[in-house]
Amino acid sequence: MSSPDNPQFEPQPPAPDPQSPAPGEPQFPAPVPYETVTLPIQVISPPPIENPAWNGWDVLLLVALAVITILVAQLAILFGAKYFLYRHASLADLAQRPILLLISQFFIDGAVAILLFLLVEGKYHVRFWDAIQWNWPRSEWKLLSLGALMLLGLSMLEGILPMPKETPFEKLFMRPREAYLTAILAVTIGPFIEELFFRGFFYPVIARRWGAAWGIFLTALPFAAMHMPQYGYAWGALLVILTVGIVCGIVRAVTHSVGSSFLVHVGYNGTQMLIAIVATQGFRHMEKAVLLTQ
Repeated sequence: MSSPDNPQFEPQPPAPDPQSPAPGEPQFPAPVPYETVTLPIQVISPPPIENPAWNGWDVLLLVALAVITILVAQLAILFGAKYFLYRHASLADLAQRPILLLISQFFIDGAVAILLFLLVEGKYHVRFWDAIQWNWPRSEWKLLSLGALMLLGLSMLEGILPMPKETPFEKLFMRPREAYLTAILAVTIGPFIEELFFRGFFYPVIARRWGAAWGIFLTALPFAAMHMPQYGYAWGALLVILTVGIVCGIVRAVTHSVGSSFLVHVGYNGTQMLIAIVATQGFRHMEKAVLLTQ
C-alpha cells in the first residue's frame, strides 16, 4: 500500500512523448516522406546553319536538267544557224563561232533560271527570293569594290602562276560585237545565274550537312571546274577561279545574302571588262583585249 513513507507505490503520470507537442502549442501533421523523381535530360542541338526546303537530290535533278538544256539549246542553235544563215558552213565550224556561243549561253542561262524558279516554287511552294536568301544588301559599292580589289590582287597572282598563252576565251574578243556581248554577259546574266545556283541553291544543302566551311569549298570546286574549258584547263587558272568562288562563298555565308555574293562577282567581272574597254579604246584595238585576257 502507498503511504507518505512509500511514495514509489503511488501512481505516476506517464512520461511525455518527445515527439508530441507541449500542451497549448499548435499541432502540425507529421511530415510525409517524399520520393526523388528523376526527369529525363533532353539535349537540344543547335539549329542548322542553313535549312533549305530542297535537298541534294533536287540539286542533282537541276544539274541533269541543265545538262539536257545545254545539249538541246546548242544543237537547236547550230542547226538553226546552218539552215537559215550559214548554209555552206559545216557544223564543226559553226560550233566555233563566238557569236553562236554567246547566243546559246544567253538561252542556256535563261532556261536554268526558269528551271530553278519552277523547282523551288512549284515543288516546295515557298517564295523563291526568300528561300534562296537573295536579301539585297545596302552596301552595294563596298561589295563591288571588294570584287574589284579581288581582281587586282589575283591579277598579280596570275603573273606568278603558269597561265596558258592562248585560251578559247580569247576568241570572244576577236571582234567588237562579240566583245561587247561578252562584257554584257559577264556583268549581268552570267554572275546572276552562277550565284543563284552555287551560292543560293547548292551552298545551303552542303552547309546544312557539313557546315559552312565545307559548303564554301565544295561549291567553289565545281564553280571553278565549270570555267576550266574557257582557260584551256590550266591549273593556274583553276586556282584563280577557285579563289573567286571561295570569296563569294564567304560573303554569302557571312551576310546570308546571295545578292551580296552577286555584287562581289559583278565587281570582279566588271572591273576586268572595264579595263579591257579602256585599254582597247572601246574594243576598237582588239589585239590589246586579247593580251589582257591572257
